[in-house]
Amino acid sequence: MSLYKDSLCKTYLRKASLYRTRLAAVIFAMSLMAAGCGGTASPDDSGGAVTGAPGTMGSAKESEENGESMETGESMETGESMETGESMETGEAKENREADHESEPVYGDELKDGVYPVAVESSSNMFRITECELTVKDGSMSAVMTMGGTGYLKLYMGTGEEAQKASDQDFVPYVETKDGVHTFTVPVAALDQEIDCSAFSKNKEKWYDRVLVFRSQSLPLDAFADSKMTTVESLKLEDGSYTVEVKLEGGSGRAAVESPTVLRVEDGKALATIIWGSSNYDYMKVDEEKFELINTEGNSAFEIPVNGFDWKIPVIADTIAMSRPHEISYTLIFDSSTLKRAE
Repeated sequence: MSLYKDSLCKTYLRKASLYRTRLAAVIFAMSLMAAGCGGTASPDDSGGAVTGAPGTMGSAKESEENGESMETGESMETGESMETGESMETGEAKENREADHESEPVYGDELKDGVYPVAVESSSNMFRITECELTVKDGSMSAVMTMGGTGYLKLYMGTGEEAQKASDQDFVPYVETKDGVHTFTVPVAALDQEIDCSAFSKNKEKWYDRVLVFRSQSLPLDAFADSKMTTVESLKLEDGSYTVEVKLEGGSGRAAVESPTVLRVEDGKALATIIWGSSNYDYMKVDEEKFELINTEGNSAFEIPVNGFDWKIPVIADTIAMSRPHEISYTLIFDSSTLKRAE
């Protein structure tokens, strides 16, 4: 009888262990389905999608639609912390920041005094900046950053570890507008250079490290004291057709344009033909001006103005490769040293 009881007990334990294993597998599979396997899709020029790494955040709009708060660090549905202390960095922002190691920073004494809109990149989707205004005065720069939420109480221009040792007078408090929006006014040492910035979470009561990059190419051309660009005038280009090497940066890294490309100079103004590596673009924007396709077959082609050479010119291209159109930011660099008269 004792042997029989021992046998029944062992059989029960084996079955219980099996059931627990199966239950754990089901729960794990359901969590993957609920999270969409943790990936995000970003459009490329191949007609498909680039799948993000597990844990990558989607767009702010998608997160808001899913009931998640980007700024408070919490999920409204689960109440669990979304802030892990890790940088939830988009692929595009990471590529741009890596490229910064090769670019020269722009300092305040290279700009004219004034107030300018400026693009700023954050290393984390949890720290969303919806608008930014740069003030330049006597060689110094500061920026007013408008936030996409109200989840941070103060900033410190340095790392979180340094913030824990700093005094209150070193912190940058938020200012609330009449619309309930939070803004922070921070010093800017240089453009096109990584700047450490830590943010104190209201809900989690802890510092989170961020890296900010303020983009010089987003400034208007007349903001620069001495133009950093080479122009048609400075090159003394005569009216006519030329070829020039062009480099594309930004996006997912999969897009491409033909190089060299055709450049047309007319009445002292340059226009370049941009031919993409696919037919999935339906319009481009330069300085908020929209440019339509110049062809009906083959890869997407546009003729856009070139305000200068040897300089990152910000452009937008709208892709239809996804289920819905999506505007993507790029930069184009035209190399003046490769200019040749077209034969």
